[in-house]
Amino acid sequence: MRRRLINSTLAVVLVVIAVFGISLVIVETRTIENSAQESVQSEAVRLVSIVDSRLLGGERVESGVLQEQITPERYARIDIPGRQAIEIGDRPEGGIITATQKGEQGETVRVEESRATVSREIGRTLLVILAVALLAVVAAVFLAVRQANRLTAPLTDLAETAERLGSGDPRPRHRRYGVPELDRVADVLDASAERIARMLTAERRLAADASHQLRTPLTALSMRLEEITLTDDPETVKEEATIALTQVERLTDVVQRLLTNSRDPKTGSAVAFDLDEVIKQQIEEWRPAARAAGRALVRSGKQGLRAVGTPGAVSQVLATLIENSLMHGDGTVALRTRVTGNQAVVEVLDEGPGVPPDLGARVFERTVSGRNSTGLGLAVARDLAEADGGRLELLQQQPPVFALFLSREAELHGEHRHG
Repeated sequence: MRRRLINSTLAVVLVVIAVFGISLVIVETRTIENSAQESVQSEAVRLVSIVDSRLLGGERVESGVLQEQITPERYARIDIPGRQAIEIGDRPEGGIITATQKGEQGETVRVEESRATVSREIGRTLLVILAVALLAVVAAVFLAVRQANRLTAPLTDLAETAERLGSGDPRPRHRRYGVPELDRVADVLDASAERIARMLTAERRLAADASHQLRTPLTALSMRLEEITLTDDPETVKEEATIALTQVERLTDVVQRLLTNSRDPKTGSAVAFDLDEVIKQQIEEWRPAARAAGRALVRSGKQGLRAVGTPGAVSQVLATLIENSLMHGDGTVALRTRVTGNQAVVEVLDEGPGVPPDLGARVFERTVSGRNSTGLGLAVARDLAEADGGRLELLQQQPPVFALFLSREAELHGEHRHG
């Protein structure tokens, strides 16, 4: 493309130089020839005037007197009736430019000049025109190369950007080139890079969230299945199988919730549900793990609450808080329910050292962890809580108190009535 731009620019310049150069040569040639003819004619008129004045005054008319009145390179012949012709200068050979003028006393003056003088003048003019044309070609080559570089360099850069996108590097470069069309392409590539980056981030986030959030339900399900394999009591088998099926349903709900959040984190499927039932199910699920760790898991506070949200998501948030207390806390893990305004609050607390002072509210940020953990659990739990209009907060750092705020069913009914 660079060569084509240079060649096309040179072709245009050469055509322009050819058209205007030939026209200029023709005009200048005619101008020089006409000027030479007028000069010879003017000299003939001047000689006639001088000869007339001398003849009228009775003065001598000879070549020595008229020699100084004519240009050295020209030839003049003066014919006076009854006298011998007077010649001044050397008569030119070859092509000539001539002018003849008659005087009042009957004399005839003829002035001649060789065309070689005019040809030399035309030659000098052609050299000047050729030099200007050559200078124009050199300038055109310089400008063509510069313009080609100005256009091809951005295209090469845009090609590298597209190649980077194809190789999995979606960082936008935010480079602009001062050419509207190329800047438009750069805008589109940067917008595509940002979309690809968001998609890759969402995919990686989904993979990390799924890995973290499915670990606990799968572990609990594995424990139930082990209980079934170790017992011969049909009632125990039936009970454990029922619990396992419940856990499978919750596992399915967790997967669905993760997929929904990955597509649109603000999309919720809130319904009114029995908060006591969800808390009871979580205590039953985590009690074996607490017992194995020599810890107690208890529940206290107001009962009979109905909240608005997604039961599976609320279960997952509580599971994350309980697991966090068992992993990083100490002593008894307590679930405490209360009411504040139009919200139902579930607090999860333990007797451990709590959240380090340097973490504070950053404990909900991804990859932030006070221990050797992924730092995803609380971040995902907060996203799940906010998806249905709730919120997850750290009320107290030492000892730790995490609180899940949910809208009460009465608030939902009130919205329906006002709607």
